[in-house]
Amino acid sequence: MTGKKRIVVGMSGGVDSSVTAWLLKQQGHEVIGVFMQNWEDDNDDEYCSIKQDALDAMSVADIVGIDMEIVNFAKEYKDRVFSYFLKEYSAGRTPNPDVLCNAEIKFKAFLDYALELGADCIATGHYARKLERDGVHYLLKGVDHSKDQSYFLYRLQQHQLSKALFPLGDIHKTEVRRLAEEAGLPTATKKDSTGICFIGERPFREFLQRYLPTKPGEMITPDGKVVGKHVGLMFYTLGQRKGLNIGGNKDGNGEPWFVAGKDIPGNKLIVVQGHDHPLLLKSTLAMDDLSWTLPQPPAAGDYAAKNRYRMADAPCSLSPIVDGRATLTFRDKQWAVTPGQSAVLYDGDICLGGGIIQ
Repeated sequence: MTGKKRIVVGMSGGVDSSVTAWLLKQQGHEVIGVFMQNWEDDNDDEYCSIKQDALDAMSVADIVGIDMEIVNFAKEYKDRVFSYFLKEYSAGRTPNPDVLCNAEIKFKAFLDYALELGADCIATGHYARKLERDGVHYLLKGVDHSKDQSYFLYRLQQHQLSKALFPLGDIHKTEVRRLAEEAGLPTATKKDSTGICFIGERPFREFLQRYLPTKPGEMITPDGKVVGKHVGLMFYTLGQRKGLNIGGNKDGNGEPWFVAGKDIPGNKLIVVQGHDHPLLLKSTLAMDDLSWTLPQPPAAGDYAAKNRYRMADAPCSLSPIVDGRATLTFRDKQWAVTPGQSAVLYDGDICLGGGIIQ
């Protein structure tokens, strides 16, 4: 970046956004911090850390020497993210709210707000990089591949990328912690958040029951044998092993049980034994609701893809895109491909975009 810019930083109260603000201030930019409050339903319960996060963000802003605002996007979050989240779960799929949070809140509602403040761009603490070449903005993986978050940013469009900065993209997490400590930031040793985007860490089953009716049913094997009871299809995801409570089933073969499918009309959960059961392995996946980071969709051909965040890139081929749908065919079978999750396509370090697994 050349010249002094007015940059609005999304500050979450965590170490990554804290160091982001500190780095940009050190570089001489005019930095404004914004803490997004996007959840209000149970702000006071024991699992919600919004107040503490806001206090931490304010403490960091004070040390860094920048102004900070608290902005409420709760309505936008409920309308654009949480309603989709509930709709997907009620349909038996497993959505990824972080993906939608980035596309609809951090790089839409927040971006619009920052531009109203006269910002040249916004910055976040994501571990990703951006490259501009001939007027095209490329989204790249972060240098620290163990923390790379390009997967969660795949729905960003060119106009959003053009206004986005990722100052941590070239830094490893250990270095971020060291910089925070060096700068005397109170978030230097703060634990990373792993909860639902903007809602926090809480018992998931109990939380979901507040919003969706539960409908218990049978757990069955692929040949229809009843081996247990489920508490509601929405509480289970493909590949799940914990919480099935059928480990000692007398009809079993001693291997652990896994969720392999859902019979939505029949309200039955299909379970199998063995991590590598054939029903858990797929060579292809179909995806729709496609979104691409570059001006033109990728051509059919060979790429790599992730069908969940914590997995290595898997070589695959992309079919021609027809009517907003595409198919990925993998060289090696993929484990527990889950409807509702995102399949994200890469060409080397370039994140091309992707879609929702059907």
